[in-house]
Amino acid sequence: MMNDGCWMKRIVFLCLLIFVPSLLFGKVNVVVSVVPQKTFVGKIAGDLADVTVMVVPGASPAIYEPKPSQMKKVTKAQIYFTIGVPFEKAWLPRFKTQNSKMQIIDTTRGIKKLIMVSHHHNDGEKNHPSSTPDPHVWLSPPLVKIQARNIAEALGNIDPAHKAVYEKNLEKFEREIDELDVKLREILKPCHGSAMMVFHPSWGYFSSAYGLKQIPIEIEGKEPKSRELVHLIHEAKEEGVKTLFVQPQFSKRTARVIAESIGARIVTADPLAPDWSDNLLRIARKVCEVVR
Repeated sequence: MMNDGCWMKRIVFLCLLIFVPSLLFGKVNVVVSVVPQKTFVGKIAGDLADVTVMVVPGASPAIYEPKPSQMKKVTKAQIYFTIGVPFEKAWLPRFKTQNSKMQIIDTTRGIKKLIMVSHHHNDGEKNHPSSTPDPHVWLSPPLVKIQARNIAEALGNIDPAHKAVYEKNLEKFEREIDELDVKLREILKPCHGSAMMVFHPSWGYFSSAYGLKQIPIEIEGKEPKSRELVHLIHEAKEEGVKTLFVQPQFSKRTARVIAESIGARIVTADPLAPDWSDNLLRIARKVCEVVR
């Protein structure tokens, strides 16, 4: 039989087995810019990461300013996963000043960015290239696979004890993405070549992946002038546009003017929705629904 000293040693040993791992291998503190990134990190890290989102739901990634509570999270972060939204250009240098040890990982590494188009001009051409890369890469499932690999690699490097877990979760997430991609192609096949008129040009990668044509109303924060508005209305009529897609982060005033002019309805399509895969399926059904 064990004496009291042996029992005490066993109890202490069991407590160490339970509590020491959580102390030695605490959660990785991660900061991301937009909500869909939190979904991606969660798919790969599970409960091994504590994820803070900078641009809160309903806010615009172009003009957002972090709250003091978010800045406090940055000071404790080990990784910041960037995605290329305008917010990052203004704030990342400040974040780095506050936390020089935080790793900044570009999740879009390996992705060829699309260049946004500018508004119509008076020379008769419909659009012109700008110098602004389109940051909305999370709206294309094939490109999310690249982002997911970059996330898994970074997590494995900073937390090698759980590298195998991240790799296994990555494989599972990649299968989910492939299944989503197949579903989207099936839904949008009858609509191939159709126009998707949007207020803010968030859907370029989505349109490119699934054979759609994106017609944006607002570009780089600028709404169209009167002459440009006339061109947009004419183009919408030519393309048979019956629905205008708007997002909650922007005013719907100009979209309403165009919708009334062409007899179209307005549908909300939020590129920052947290239910990433369901959101893309919902938008795909809306796109195809209006052209059938």
